[in-house]
Amino acid sequence: MNGPERFLVVAATARELAVPIGWRTVRCGVGPVEAALATAAAIAERRPAAVLHVGIAGARRGSTLAPPMLVIGDAALYCDLDVPPEWAPREIPGSALLIAAARRVVPTASVRRIGTSARVGGSMTDRSTCDVEAMEGFGVLRAAQLAGIPALEVRAIANHIEETDRALWRFDDAFKAITAVTPLLVAEFAQCVP
Repeated sequence: MNGPERFLVVAATARELAVPIGWRTVRCGVGPVEAALATAAAIAERRPAAVLHVGIAGARRGSTLAPPMLVIGDAALYCDLDVPPEWAPREIPGSALLIAAARRVVPTASVRRIGTSARVGGSMTDRSTCDVEAMEGFGVLRAAQLAGIPALEVRAIANHIEETDRALWRFDDAFKAITAVTPLLVAEFAQCVP
């Protein structure tokens, strides 16, 4: 079986999920805990060949990222966790195979670490440099990592993190960008994931 049904596409909300063309989807809910639980349950039930996590995100001003640009996550950083690494991982790399596939689909996308925080603006106080902020990526990638399944996070920028006026955030453009690229990503994964 080499079709799209081997893949699990995870998003926080229904608006971030493209209409599935054979692949399986999970609406995981908002935040890292909900994302980890929903993804782990779906992996246990469906045992996919790979997991693609999609959604919208914010970017720091000065990062050269603007709405509705796409970002491929080379890693997910859990910005809310501040314990020694031997206690719990704080960063999960994206699958190199899936990153390469995503770059073939969207060569203009930026490849960067994506911060995960349970609160809007939560990555701003992080001592690391993280230009992109979302709320579920680490939870999704950690669940996949524990199951031994390759995973990747891809985001469309909707706003600048520093912009507090949500009326200026470009939700519709970001939703359109992420749902347009998802079928192309799944099709490319079907060609390269064993």
